[in-house]
Amino acid sequence: MIDGFIKAAAGVPKCTVADTAANTLEIKRLIDRADAQKLNLLVLPELCVTGYTCGDLFFSEKLLSSALSVLYEITEYTKGKYPVTVAGLPLLYSFKLYNCAAVIYDGSILGIVPKTYLPNYSEFYELRQFSSGAGIRGDAEITVNGKTVPFGTDLIFSHGSMPEYAFGVEICEDLWAVSQPSEGLCRGGAVIIANPSASNEVIGKAEYRKMLVQSTSARLLCGYVYSSSGSGESSQDLVYSGHCIIAENGTALAESAPFEEQELTVTELDVKRLARERHKNTGFNPISGFRRVKFAQPLAETAVTRLIDRLPFVPSNREDVDKRAESILRIQSFGLKKRLEHTNAKAAVIGISGGLDSTLALLVTVRTMRLLSRPLSDIQAVTMPCFGTTSRTRSNSERLCRLLGVSFREINITEAVKRHFKDISQAPDCFDVTFENSQARERTQVLMDIANKTGGIVIGTGDLSELALGWATYNGDHMSMYAVNSSVPKTLVRYIVRYEAERSGGELKTVLLDILDTPVSPELLPADEDGSIAQKTEDLVGPYELHDFFLYHMLRFGERPRKIYRSALIAFDGIYDGAEIKRWLEVFIRRFFSQQFKRSCLPDGPKVGSVTLSPRGDWRMPSDASAKDWLKELSDI
Repeated sequence: MIDGFIKAAAGVPKCTVADTAANTLEIKRLIDRADAQKLNLLVLPELCVTGYTCGDLFFSEKLLSSALSVLYEITEYTKGKYPVTVAGLPLLYSFKLYNCAAVIYDGSILGIVPKTYLPNYSEFYELRQFSSGAGIRGDAEITVNGKTVPFGTDLIFSHGSMPEYAFGVEICEDLWAVSQPSEGLCRGGAVIIANPSASNEVIGKAEYRKMLVQSTSARLLCGYVYSSSGSGESSQDLVYSGHCIIAENGTALAESAPFEEQELTVTELDVKRLARERHKNTGFNPISGFRRVKFAQPLAETAVTRLIDRLPFVPSNREDVDKRAESILRIQSFGLKKRLEHTNAKAAVIGISGGLDSTLALLVTVRTMRLLSRPLSDIQAVTMPCFGTTSRTRSNSERLCRLLGVSFREINITEAVKRHFKDISQAPDCFDVTFENSQARERTQVLMDIANKTGGIVIGTGDLSELALGWATYNGDHMSMYAVNSSVPKTLVRYIVRYEAERSGGELKTVLLDILDTPVSPELLPADEDGSIAQKTEDLVGPYELHDFFLYHMLRFGERPRKIYRSALIAFDGIYDGAEIKRWLEVFIRRFFSQQFKRSCLPDGPKVGSVTLSPRGDWRMPSDASAKDWLKELSDI
């Protein structure tokens, strides 16, 4: 449970209808399996002690007394076992029968939750045998085998020393209801919902069931563990498939397909991440009136098996990547369209380097001019070679602009920069930060002045990853009049440019692919002896795939260095070792904190995703905030 990972499982024991002894053996076997894997939470199906399809046998005193007897046996069996177990059974309360879920841990029944909504339509007739638990709350208790335990729909089961590990229970139909019990439970403090279910299988139901679980977990910012009865139930009129789903905030983390006959569906729920999502969401309003039942499960480090995406900004399959790329291009181009219209700009001025960022900005600007039905010659593309410009990037710049049909000009800034060096007494062979930044600021001055002459605006090219690292010259490439890439991370820039390359074909595709293959560089230092790029950004500040990973987890989820490091070890296993990850995470933290002053005065730019650094939008941070505590935690690893 360290770092907030709770290992949860939806279990499907083999069921024999009305044979409580056989069912108990199966339940014990799954408890043993869960204990061996150190699972925190095991959710078993609805009425799994007896079987869901007992029908009018639920009127039988023999069946009900057997269920009560084996509940005691199962409870005793959990002594010394690690998991908290949720199991379904019928129980009498005040002479009425309820479809219940018993929550059991370490030889004790923590509480019993009755089902609220009883389906009584189509193939279901639960009201024939059961009563609704609606309204049973407050101080309601039930005596089970001589012991009094909490009984009601207002129970939240909470770990004694880890408050984020708190769960509530709703049962099967409760999920399908208009007003789900889980809504109140989550607002009352439950971070996970356990649902013991017995949902029969018909065409299309599995997809709808999964959608319900995912959407509920998204709406309530919770983890959701859904376990459903398997094929051991009676097939007299219905068939059960054992479909199990575990979701977190809208994402299905684990699923056993219908009829897969998978006994345990296991993954980890990140309850600290869910708690932070609620912290951020001002529409998530807590309510009172729920009883908390504490348990003291030992804290242990959870082995993480869930997917931790190496490229969190990039969808995992090609079709989704293309959709994402097209959506981002539309957001960027429609944002720029509005700005050009509002400013009545006669031209869009853009510096072209032959690199990824300026290429994407140019592609966006071309789209925008087409939206406006304006000639592409209104785009003033300017390349400004200097000391570090290579023939490869210079050639790609010109070819790209020619193929796109935009206005293109070259302004060599070498002599202007040399003159500036003379003015400020900068030695031309001193390759320091002044040497580099003088070139960046000269280029920005040229672009701004061309924009003045043409009645245009300068289109910014810098991306989100560069903003996070402060990898931009203050009042140089840091500045523009509209920054179209400002919330697009570097790892995603590559995929968007590749998407446009595949759509283009021909010579344009060839140029775009060569740009993709060019090392990322500001080209501010002289080329090497072979005329190739000598100054490679990722050699200096670290791999962008790592920095984008750090950025996503720190901003999107507010994770601490220790957890980011641990997640990166899993995501980049076999690619970077722990020392490399720690080294570049330290670089990221230091630069992120120290470079906030550049982000505090960013030009406007369109937000395209959930992580952005605009000081007017998602990220407000003082420029003189200290990174000391973050760096201390990292150094202690």
